[in-house]
Amino acid sequence: MCANHATSNNNRYLKPLAYFLMISLGIISGLSDISFLHNLGNFISELFIKIFKFISLPIIGLSLIVTLTNYNSENSSKFIWKKTILYTLTTTLVAALISFFLYLIISPTNTHVQLSTQDNLIHSDKSYLHHITNIIPNNLFSPFIEHQVLSILIIAIIFGLAIRKIPNQQAKETIQYFFQGAHSLFLTITQWIIKIIPIGLFGFMTVTVLSFKKGMDLKGLSLYLAVIILANLIQGLIVLPLWLKANGIQPFKAFKGMLPALTLAFFSKSSAGTLPVTISTSEKNLNISPSVSRFVLPLCTSINMNGCAAFIFATVIYLMQNQGIEISLATMLLWVFIATIAAIGNAGVPMGCFFLSASLLASMDVSIVLLMIILPFYSIIDMIETSLNVWSDSCVTQVVDKKLKSQGFNT
Repeated sequence: MCANHATSNNNRYLKPLAYFLMISLGIISGLSDISFLHNLGNFISELFIKIFKFISLPIIGLSLIVTLTNYNSENSSKFIWKKTILYTLTTTLVAALISFFLYLIISPTNTHVQLSTQDNLIHSDKSYLHHITNIIPNNLFSPFIEHQVLSILIIAIIFGLAIRKIPNQQAKETIQYFFQGAHSLFLTITQWIIKIIPIGLFGFMTVTVLSFKKGMDLKGLSLYLAVIILANLIQGLIVLPLWLKANGIQPFKAFKGMLPALTLAFFSKSSAGTLPVTISTSEKNLNISPSVSRFVLPLCTSINMNGCAAFIFATVIYLMQNQGIEISLATMLLWVFIATIAAIGNAGVPMGCFFLSASLLASMDVSIVLLMIILPFYSIIDMIETSLNVWSDSCVTQVVDKKLKSQGFNT
């Protein structure tokens, strides 16, 4: 037992050390005048971009299908199900809207990253509306071949809902097991990718430093990061507490009660990994009924991604803007809803927001080089987002529990 604990502690310290070491080497590589190191950094950066594109598309579709097929009102109270879905969609949409308004107010400037020929993919005669019409696929396989993420989301939603309606129970379970197995397969591959991320950081930091040397505007990047961080803070410290207060729940008491789970979420960057503590804390400190917490919290962990919605919106709009695409108000409002739906499709994937944003941008033929430059800052963003997601999960659970008891249901 002691040996396992010591191994766990060693792994905990080795990962940050590897990140720090590879980031440092990437900075040194970018600052140097050694062309071999520059080429190596560019090679690793391009390699990881392709890996992200490969893994993200199936993960997105399978996550959404599994989410829709695993949770249904036949196994739990319809009241709890409906309220949970309503509050989850509402809070996620509000988070995306906050990101939208902050983006309008702060107006991040472009970073002016120097793109190589193969990276500059957006120059085409296709209008933005043309891309929107392409969301509807011509056949089942074209979205996967053409990397059309929004089409995949539509297919996943249709498949997920259709599987729930299959009348033959054996056929229904067979197709469910197939998608669950495929989902587990790609999650395992994702875990392998996460382990070699430090290698990718060397390439991304090399490209980042080279971009800075060519005159990248750091102010624009900092303003973009400010939009995301402020959106998370406003959602977590203002919007959600006001919502709790409106439902007769004391926000400070609720926050204090959930502090153990929120602290773990912040440092672990995993809402799924924090789930056992979240359930235990809500039941012991907030007196949430187990029948509510043990249904609502796992469901929210899969689909209640407030921080992810804010990140996806700001990131997609910012990178499209940097590519010279005209961003109208209508376009931004459309992406508010797309970010909300896409966040639900994220369903508990490690670094899911990052992968999802990369796929959305790739489906629009937008270069994701700048996204790779954002990656070194993503660790801090991920900590804040995960804490917000767990806090939002607990808020939804408390309101559902309160509503359930006020309706006279026996919990």
